[in-house]
Amino acid sequence: MDILKKLKILSDAAKYDVSCSSSGSNRKGKKGELGSTNESGICHSWADDGRCISLLKILFTNYCIYDCAYCVNRASNDVPRTAFTPDEVADLTINFYKRNYIEGLFLSSAVYKSPNYTMELLTSTVKKLREEYRFNGYIHLKAIPGSDKELIEKAGMYVDRMSVNIELPSDEGLKLLAPQKNKNAIIKPMSFINTRIKQALEERQKFKHSQSFVPAGQTTQLIVGATQDSDLKILKLSEALYKGFKLKRVYYSAFIPVSNHPNLPALTSPPLLRENRLYQADWLLRFYGYSADEILSDEKPNFDLALDPKCDWALRNIELFPVEVNKADYYLLLRVPGIGVRSAKRIIAARKFGALSYEDLKKLGVVLKRAKYFITCSGKHYGIKNMDSSEIRNSILFSSSTNSSILDGEQLSLFSLYPQILPTNDVISTITGEF
Repeated sequence: MDILKKLKILSDAAKYDVSCSSSGSNRKGKKGELGSTNESGICHSWADDGRCISLLKILFTNYCIYDCAYCVNRASNDVPRTAFTPDEVADLTINFYKRNYIEGLFLSSAVYKSPNYTMELLTSTVKKLREEYRFNGYIHLKAIPGSDKELIEKAGMYVDRMSVNIELPSDEGLKLLAPQKNKNAIIKPMSFINTRIKQALEERQKFKHSQSFVPAGQTTQLIVGATQDSDLKILKLSEALYKGFKLKRVYYSAFIPVSNHPNLPALTSPPLLRENRLYQADWLLRFYGYSADEILSDEKPNFDLALDPKCDWALRNIELFPVEVNKADYYLLLRVPGIGVRSAKRIIAARKFGALSYEDLKKLGVVLKRAKYFITCSGKHYGIKNMDSSEIRNSILFSSSTNSSILDGEQLSLFSLYPQILPTNDVISTITGEF
């Protein structure tokens, strides 16, 4: 099979893996080497200045020994199969880079023959890129669960970021849909990678030229909607992964129906809005000081799809509001819907020089369409006349359902054409992470 045909098959097979955004690496350009992740190289898939960072995203092979019900590459599925060689992946990466198509490589794989055999092929590929082709650009590699830690360690010396997909949120889900896999085989490499990252950082402090190990950290991916696991269970798992393994990101992928397996839910379309709510709650865990048990509870284990998690929490804790923006501390300001990390910091800095007015808050980036219900500004409240949570909820939903961006003279969002899928405010919070 020619290389272009392989590329078409294996790039298409890789589209279901969403965990390819990247950050944290600082491989500086060197004489005689190709590529760089320093400053203008690889960072986030969406950078702060709006740049879209491009990676060559492929599977090494879609031959697989596993028969996971949710996976398009499962052994029993009748799809075209092929595999690259390490030389082919390296040659593609270099040629795409030279043509300015990409700035790095995202390399994953189905499990071919055995976990160790597949991991050896992946390790050989990244070694070839670094040592033979002198490629110094960004590389994100998927570690294969079940492979020996020696192979994972060797690969980690050559790549910037590594990830191990946990895939399903519970043991029960794995037994139901992927009985050939087990949770321990996934957790062990995650734990090992975390330990080696810590060790490499300690060595770096002692020895200036010590070798780095996965300098951009590790990530994982969860499939949402393939099992009956609640949002609370998924969020608690993410919280444990952040605390236990210091993951950079947990990515959530809405389940795409790719088969009619009897153990799979009968979905007509992927649960994209639920995926979006999980990303929003994930930001609350990482940057806003929330815990999973605050965002959801055993009595309310799933998200309100009509409201973002922060707004939903505020309405369930309405007795804490309204707060006075000229007096509230930073952490309380972060709990106000419509006030994000940057706007909270601006409020703290600006009010040192005088009391802030409602107009000042607009200039500081506060989303007053939501914040007005939960704040007072110099003693004045600009929301509705009472603090009844149901009335505030109805008012917020009514405001979101109207195309207020036109009335306010704001630039229209591409996504405003599809409000039934993703409301405008939720698009903004998905991109910026602020609520």
